[in-house]
Amino acid sequence: MLKNTKEKKGLSYVQKGMEGQELPYVLIDSIGGKHGVYEDHVEFLKKHFQLITMKEYLENKKFLSENIRAIYMWYHKPVINEGLLQSLPNLKIVANSGVGIDHLDLKLLSSYGVKVSNTPFAVSTDTADFGMALMLASSRRLVEGYQMAVSPNTEYFPADWLGAEVSGATLGIVGMGTIGYKVAERAKAFEMKILYHNRNQRNKEEESAVGAIYCKKIDDLLQQSDFVLLSVSLTPQTHKLIGKRELELMKPTATLINISRGLVVDQDALVEALQNKVIKAAALDVTHPEPLPRDHPLLNMKNVIITPHMASATKKTHRLMMENMTESIEAGLRGLPIPNEVLL
Repeated sequence: MLKNTKEKKGLSYVQKGMEGQELPYVLIDSIGGKHGVYEDHVEFLKKHFQLITMKEYLENKKFLSENIRAIYMWYHKPVINEGLLQSLPNLKIVANSGVGIDHLDLKLLSSYGVKVSNTPFAVSTDTADFGMALMLASSRRLVEGYQMAVSPNTEYFPADWLGAEVSGATLGIVGMGTIGYKVAERAKAFEMKILYHNRNQRNKEEESAVGAIYCKKIDDLLQQSDFVLLSVSLTPQTHKLIGKRELELMKPTATLINISRGLVVDQDALVEALQNKVIKAAALDVTHPEPLPRDHPLLNMKNVIITPHMASATKKTHRLMMENMTESIEAGLRGLPIPNEVLL
């Protein structure tokens, strides 16, 4: 339980815990709305922090700039640039929701002595589930089937309207980190042959547990796979990792599944490959930009499924992300090892 004192500093009230200690000031974008912290998370967060919205900060910058010690970055907000860092001399840590950190300038943050954390383990299970969901939905033409079933113009269901098998097919996983490995665990239950490409080969025990075969060269994986699933972080090395050349290596019956970041794929090359039947289909939880322009050709292709970057979007996972971020901020402010610290 907290008690709010009526002792006013500047324009904000000081929030204290049961022992009377002043809670650390943490900058957030807003509460509720498009980019804000979820309203049902606020009660938990206020037990640990004095939350300061960007609006409050800008209105009372003189006092708050010296007091803010952490930034709680919920879905890329608030935006962190050098101007903001210069105005927060006592900032110690940025806690980022989710696993992706491509929106953060890690070298810039490090130059100001600011540490960064993310929440990779919180999102891994749901993201792996969603990768499998996209694979199944695409292969069995679930969206097209739904549209046919509910269309007022449908008079019969054609007997030759067929999908592709998942069970027994070959899955190529590009990026065998926590998420990629969990996809492999699920794919094993479908009796799939599992290939993977990764910066580092997994140990033999991990490989044998899911029946995964390492492909040192991504080309070998692309040429053999019925489904290619991308679960890599976006880095300069993975930017447009899948382009025209890579798509042409894939089977004409293959499906590309992306649960990583939109910029991992050259979208223009993907459009061309789908239009020319270089590959069969694509299932994308991520694009660039998000959302795509409403006239983008990917939005009108029957062999493409696009979802709104929702792979980790469950109540349980978002609650766990919030709790993980809280733990990281508290550890960072106490000078303790930070859970899930992102290192340069």
